[in-house]
Amino acid sequence: MPIDIAKIPSPSYVLEEKLLRRNLELLNRVQTESGAQIILALKGFSMYATFPTVARYLSGATASSLNEARLIVEEMGCLAHTYAPAYKPDEFTDMMRYSSHITFNSLNQWNQFKPQIQKHRRKISCGLRINPQYAEVATDMYNPCIVGSRLGITRDLLSEKLPEGIEGLHSHTLCENDSYTLERTLVHIEEKFGDLLHQIKWLNLGGGHLMTREGYDHAHLIKQIKRLRETYNIEVILEPGSAIGWQTGYLVSTVLDIVDAQGIDVAILDVSFAAHMPDTLEMPYKPRIWGATDAVEGKPTYRMGGMTCLAGDFMGDYSFDQPLKIGDNVVFDDMIHYTMVKTTTFNGVGLPSIGIWKESEEFQLLKSFGFRTYKDRI
Repeated sequence: MPIDIAKIPSPSYVLEEKLLRRNLELLNRVQTESGAQIILALKGFSMYATFPTVARYLSGATASSLNEARLIVEEMGCLAHTYAPAYKPDEFTDMMRYSSHITFNSLNQWNQFKPQIQKHRRKISCGLRINPQYAEVATDMYNPCIVGSRLGITRDLLSEKLPEGIEGLHSHTLCENDSYTLERTLVHIEEKFGDLLHQIKWLNLGGGHLMTREGYDHAHLIKQIKRLRETYNIEVILEPGSAIGWQTGYLVSTVLDIVDAQGIDVAILDVSFAAHMPDTLEMPYKPRIWGATDAVEGKPTYRMGGMTCLAGDFMGDYSFDQPLKIGDNVVFDDMIHYTMVKTTTFNGVGLPSIGIWKESEEFQLLKSFGFRTYKDRI
């Protein structure tokens, strides 16, 4: 049964509870059959109202900042696997408090914080992020292996023996990729770092494993993980973000006006691509809209306009079976991952509300935002 848009305020991000559970059940099957630990990456999905549900299926969560680590502890009830390009000295005591694992981006950072790690009352498992200098990511902005990347340590900077106290290696080079991309990536990891893999307890293969996309070969992924675990006698950790929120919900918007822009009909919405769907402009990609297709000659066709004054805050073009009217809802599909985590209040535009379409077929409004949210962010 489709969700009842009439019950939902506009604009709103709406997560479907049953779709999230479907993804988590699939991820848990992969985790169980492969022996890997699959943990949630908050940078892709941090809707903490769902964390109790996530915790019933996955092995934990990963943070890229002190705030994310604290949110994991407070809302999921477990310690974080933490990685950041650099740690601030005045935050590191708290970072240790909230973390079970900490990965360092450079030997400088490891050497700087090693004394604090060694004196900490609780053991923290430490690792180094490596750069295998291979990634199949088309957009440079999302490619951590481009020449000059600041992310990870290349093999020439490491000796034949890992520093004392380092128990793991962390590689993150995927972006919405499949298990075959992972297999090709592992060739480069093992070629460059294979001798070091025998020295560690765990290998974190980062995120970008889009296991919940239709057609993903889960048996092939499980095979890759099992081979790694058996060959090197290590734990394997995967930390997807998109895969958890993939196709679990929507961004509901409303047409505020329809203007004729030199022969192009533009539907101006109560949402913004720049402020509320930034990946559509950064990645870039064209989001799906319920009941719409790419432009078809002879059908009512519209460019979707965002509500900020940024000239490039638009997306086009879409055709509908019937003409749009002011007040109509426009629903953007698959808008739960990498959306809420990247919103801004540019121009002072209000943030969309956040809610859940429950399995009981009712809408639960979790939060809405107003002037105070805008003022507190500037």
